Parts: sequence; C-alpha cells; structure tokens
Amino acid sequence: MSSRWQVSENDISFRFVASGGPGGQHANRSNTKVDAVLVFADCAIPDWLRERLVGKLGESIRVTVDVERSQYRNRQLAVERIQERIDGAAKIETPRRATKPTRGSQRRRLDGKRKRGDVKKSRKRPGHDD
Repeated sequence: MSSRWQVSENDISFRFVASGGPGGQHANRSNTKVDAVLVFADCAIPDWLRERLVGKLGESIRVTVDVERSQYRNRQLAVERIQERIDGAAKIETPRRATKPTRGSQRRRLDGKRKRGDVKKSRKRPGHDD
C-alpha cells in the first residue's frame, strides 16, 4: 500500500484576507493571506487513508500562510504544507525492535558510573579515619 496521495486544489477551500502587520499600502489593500481548509469527508481519499488521517489529524486540516507578498505564492505554500502534513500522518512507521546492549557499551556505562561515584566520594568531608 502506498501512502503517497496527492492533494487536489479542488478539494481545498481557500479564503483570502488582508495580511496583518507592517507593509504599507500593499499589505493594507491586498488580500494576500491564505486560509486553506481540507475536510477529509469531502475529498476522494482511499478509506484506509481517510481513517488514518482522521485518527491522527482530526476531521480537517487548516493552514494559514502569509509569508509571501503574492496571493498565488501563499496559496502554493498552503497546498505544500497540507501535503506535508498528510504525508507525515500517512507514513507507516516500522515498530522498534528491542536489542541487547553490547558488552562494550555496558562496560562504558559502568565505568562512567564508577567515575561519577568517585568524584562524589572525593567531595565528602574527611572523617575520623582520614
């Protein structure tokens, strides 16, 4: 099963609003900020993938982008970010197999513990014996 599913821009609903912050006349008059929403129930995704995405991401993905001055470029970035989230959630991770520590790593760990204990012992006040 391939987890790679391409997002179609037709499945995403876009909303454009004025980008906040400084920027002068261009920023105040241009609706360049993109608010993109992908609802999994509304798009044509294989059922196994939809269940996986809803379980990990919820019913929908919302992305807001106002990085660029261009509405077109912000829209492209929003689609890319949605695709990245889907790819990350759809990735099937192999379970970790527990392995035994090597003899060398055990020895290094115990040597480190011994050295640390010696350092702490050297900090003690001298007793009657010393």
